Amino acid sequence: MTGQLAGLTIIVTRPAAQAGRFIERATAAGARCIAFPTLAIEKLAIDPATINGVRSRRWHWAIFTSANAVESAFEQLSPPIASRTAAVGRATARALERRDINVDARPESANSEGLLSLTEFADLRGQGVLLVKGSGGRELLQDELRSRGAELLVLEVYRRALAAPAADATSSLHEALLRKTERVVAATSAEVLDALLQLTPAGDIEALQDSRLLVPGPRVAAAASRLGWKGPILLAPTAEDDAMIAALITQLPGQRSNA
Repeated sequence: MTGQLAGLTIIVTRPAAQAGRFIERATAAGARCIAFPTLAIEKLAIDPATINGVRSRRWHWAIFTSANAVESAFEQLSPPIASRTAAVGRATARALERRDINVDARPESANSEGLLSLTEFADLRGQGVLLVKGSGGRELLQDELRSRGAELLVLEVYRRALAAPAADATSSLHEALLRKTERVVAATSAEVLDALLQLTPAGDIEALQDSRLLVPGPRVAAAASRLGWKGPILLAPTAEDDAMIAALITQLPGQRSNA
């Protein structure tokens, strides 16, 4: 993969703690990365009554929706918390495995729809399920788990807050938008993209929205259009690092896939 992204500047908008692997892989492929985290992750305390509820019964499944959910949960709970564990995405699975927790189910498609398509979750009647997630977001997963019979307890263990970019990050973003070199903004969710637009200085918004944008799937692409994005939009199948990098290599002009 070395050299396939040479000459490209990527504005990386992931929270700081999640950006390292993407930046490492993109840099190895020749890109210049500007870290401009738009969201900060804040742990939410689990109240004692809920902790007692988790400990007092047998849970068939614990489903973790992100690596942030893993880290925030196990700062407050001792594993294992369920007989079997599911992860939405490879990064989430890696976070569990670092804690020596076996991952019993992980969809190929790192989203709610992918997890719901697994045979393990087709019929959950009589099964206790812990859904460990961040505050807010889509309700598809919890609604569908309940409709399939799960006795569901939702644990919201972190929230996303608007980040406060460092002065050097804002300066680097401004300089990148002034240059005529090829650039891409990488945004992994509609929430990240909205935060980016809030944090970008007003004088840089037009140039930002004229940039190429890399997003995971049509739902985030549609949100970008609603937010006024004007530049070309590149679609990755998921928000996972490898999928985002591969989408850049194959979809940018210049036959990068053959580089």
